Amino acid sequence: MSVRLSLAIETGGFTVPDQGPIVVFHPRSGNDLSALPQDRVVVVQPFRPDFEAFEAQGYTCVARYEGEAPTASVVFVTRAKALARDLVAQAVAMTKGSVLIDGAKTDGIDSILKEMKRYSTPSSPISKAHGKVFHVPGGAELLQLRPPAQAEIEGFMTAPGVFSADGVDPASALLSAALPTKLGRRIADLGAGWGYLSAEILKRSDVRSLHLVEADYIALECAKRNNSDERAQFHWADARTWSTPEICDCVVMNPPFHSGRAAEPALGQAFIEQAARVLAPSGDLWMVANRHLPYETTLEQNFLTVEEVAGESRFKVLHAARPRRHKG
Repeated sequence: MSVRLSLAIETGGFTVPDQGPIVVFHPRSGNDLSALPQDRVVVVQPFRPDFEAFEAQGYTCVARYEGEAPTASVVFVTRAKALARDLVAQAVAMTKGSVLIDGAKTDGIDSILKEMKRYSTPSSPISKAHGKVFHVPGGAELLQLRPPAQAEIEGFMTAPGVFSADGVDPASALLSAALPTKLGRRIADLGAGWGYLSAEILKRSDVRSLHLVEADYIALECAKRNNSDERAQFHWADARTWSTPEICDCVVMNPPFHSGRAAEPALGQAFIEQAARVLAPSGDLWMVANRHLPYETTLEQNFLTVEEVAGESRFKVLHAARPRRHKG
């Protein structure tokens, strides 16, 4: 939370340098960075909606930092353990001055503090708003904290922090098995992740173009490695607002349903509405979801026909056809 960042600057001994870039790793859209000089802040955020939120506030934003060594850095700890440690190691290695590490207890800040005491000399932590903040000196190689930048899992490249980084998601595998032999010529994979479903779709010779739409830049970079087929087109975008370059015959998706810890069915519902917008009048949607998620009503509001075509105790595969916006 922003209150911890402000406290660290005001009372915690974290000094904001007078010059040079200050790199802020993975802040979420709700984080307040106003305690830092905006004209020197570079926000590193690979998640497109948060990237756009900070860009709209006037911050310089990048998906991956490749500039000069920062004079100070801030790391907002992520829930993904491997990614959080990788960000800390990146920041400490590249930063000339101090690195501030801020996180909630539920995101594992205590374990990171414990690890940092083995490799560095952290400041006394400030506890506030169910989290902690502390800072460490920059300029050290913390190789012990860094997982491989990419790893090969079941023949696919994944990366720390991306969805289903440890293997093929079982829901996506269920959806892939349920897909018909022919899907159409122009396909969109909304929320494509690291590209498993797209790789399965591209096995079909009748596919002319496949649009992989993914909000996570890191996952999309993996998808490029996993789908070198020239028919694949890659879009770093929020699938809910993506502007399609062509009307699609088919949309395939395993939409996200979390933005925090609680389930948010509105995310998947927004994906369904977007699918209806990008599809041709006779288009088809194939999707998979956790069985408890209430998507059928939204599907029926947006498509003329809806049916469950496969499933098991955890997941359901749904097929919807003929978007209602084209009726008449």
